[in-house]
Amino acid sequence: MPVTKLTPTFNLEQEQIEALKRLIPEAVSDGKIDWEVLKEALGEFAEEEGAEHFGLSWAGKREARRLAVTPSQGTLVPALGEGIDEETTKNLFIEGDNLEVLKLLQKSYAGKVKLIYIDPPYNTGNDFIYKDDYSEPTEDYLRKTKQTDEAGKLLTTNPKTSGRFHSNWLSMMYPRLRLANCCGMME
Repeated sequence: MPVTKLTPTFNLEQEQIEALKRLIPEAVSDGKIDWEVLKEALGEFAEEEGAEHFGLSWAGKREARRLAVTPSQGTLVPALGEGIDEETTKNLFIEGDNLEVLKLLQKSYAGKVKLIYIDPPYNTGNDFIYKDDYSEPTEDYLRKTKQTDEAGKLLTTNPKTSGRFHSNWLSMMYPRLRLANCCGMME
């Protein structure tokens, strides 16, 4: 099987805007979403301001979303000979940084991937290639979540510090799970 190098050309965010433009053309102007027009077009399906709903929020979620749509700068090179019976199965074994590989799979392999194995570390305390202790100092977490001022003075009498043990881990996992979903893995 010849080695084919793939270079990233897929931009998830742009692809989604194009899909929205096909569905509701008036909601997209100069490549940007006009939120007011989109809300009007969605009518009764648009969520009201202040409506209560369930969701998962954490400090750093916005940056995790940005990371998921940032294009990869790498090139996908299959590790030929690492898989089992590649000529017959047409399966590929790809080894690399899982976030970069997932980004590169988007264009050429979207909807074709049957298995993605990501083994994320979770506070094992061991020294791996990837950071595996995702807790952060209480002071840093309180500052990031705007529960303290610049001087470190508490702005609330009931600080929510338990999230500091999970926010960084969730921020690491979010883009990977989002991209795995786009590859056709998650329904």
